[in-house]
Amino acid sequence: MEKLKFILSGGGTGGHIYPAVAIANELKSRFPNAEFLFVGAKDKMEMQKVPQSGYKIEGLWIAGLQRKLTLQNVMFPFKLIDSLWKSRKILKKFKPDVVIGTGGFASGPLLQMANTLNIPTVIQEQNSFPGITNKLLSKKANKICVAYENLEQFFPKEKMILTGNPVRQDLIDIESKKAEAIHYFNLDVTKKTLLVLGGSLGARRVNQLIEKELETFESLDVQVIWQCGKLYFEDYKKYNSDNVQVLAFIDRMDLVYAAADIVISRAGASSVSELCIVGKPVIFIPSPNVAEDHQTKNAKSIVDKKGALMIKETELDSEFSLVFEALLKDQGKQEQLSKNIKLLALPYATKQIVDEIVKLIQ
Repeated sequence: MEKLKFILSGGGTGGHIYPAVAIANELKSRFPNAEFLFVGAKDKMEMQKVPQSGYKIEGLWIAGLQRKLTLQNVMFPFKLIDSLWKSRKILKKFKPDVVIGTGGFASGPLLQMANTLNIPTVIQEQNSFPGITNKLLSKKANKICVAYENLEQFFPKEKMILTGNPVRQDLIDIESKKAEAIHYFNLDVTKKTLLVLGGSLGARRVNQLIEKELETFESLDVQVIWQCGKLYFEDYKKYNSDNVQVLAFIDRMDLVYAAADIVISRAGASSVSELCIVGKPVIFIPSPNVAEDHQTKNAKSIVDKKGALMIKETELDSEFSLVFEALLKDQGKQEQLSKNIKLLALPYATKQIVDEIVKLIQ
């Protein structure tokens, strides 16, 4: 077999970049001689993150439409035409066997052009409510790997495969790491541990809530690991104490999940998939500021199956302390949530997605 070539595109947020890198790593383990190229949006985080993972990347001059009239929106048609033209050039030069899109601005023009050139394409849709780009691309895609059931209203049923989202494989057995986790984070074994996750950049409203509730946590004898995000670290690091650890980001996600008794988290697709595998009691606080309000829909898909709790941002001031304290004091409820969320886990998504890609080149 001649050397295989794969182009992957996914970016804008870690939730799009991580799955693309995970898929590339799995392909590389099966085809060590294969060639890989990533395509991203210039000025977005994939331009740094992908090379750090050991892959080459090319950037397109593309950005999303804003909800209000801005110069960026006026420029959009020009950026789109430029990105389609450059995508065609990249595809003609690299000659990939398959093109894989995991979402983000750059995957639109790239997969559209690959479809036009009759190159097999695979979409990996992370959310329970797909964005407009993937809906449009799905008509020509060969396979659509999804993380949630009941997406027939958005995608052709015969092309869909339920795989789940790629997740870190070191999360699959965290129970055995509890003692190591307690030592690593220097925790008090007699106290419950609350883990707060706001995403790699942070979440302003979640951080404001935690700041306001620090006294409540102390009165309930709860220790806190608070990942506030790099944008907010300077504002909140002053709260570091014996009881509260404020972190810009967390290197050992496996250990922090192992240490946690309760988790407060946004509801991005990757986070939700990880939390299903980890199986800890979760309170989701979805971001209302994302396209199609998909975080609320992601969280609701778990809440509807009694696998988590959810509080909307608009209800935090009135609801949070009551919900949190009730959950903290109800061991039975914690165990029920853990059991139910674990039933929704799809831990081997990356392998299944790559199985589908391999079928297109055999």
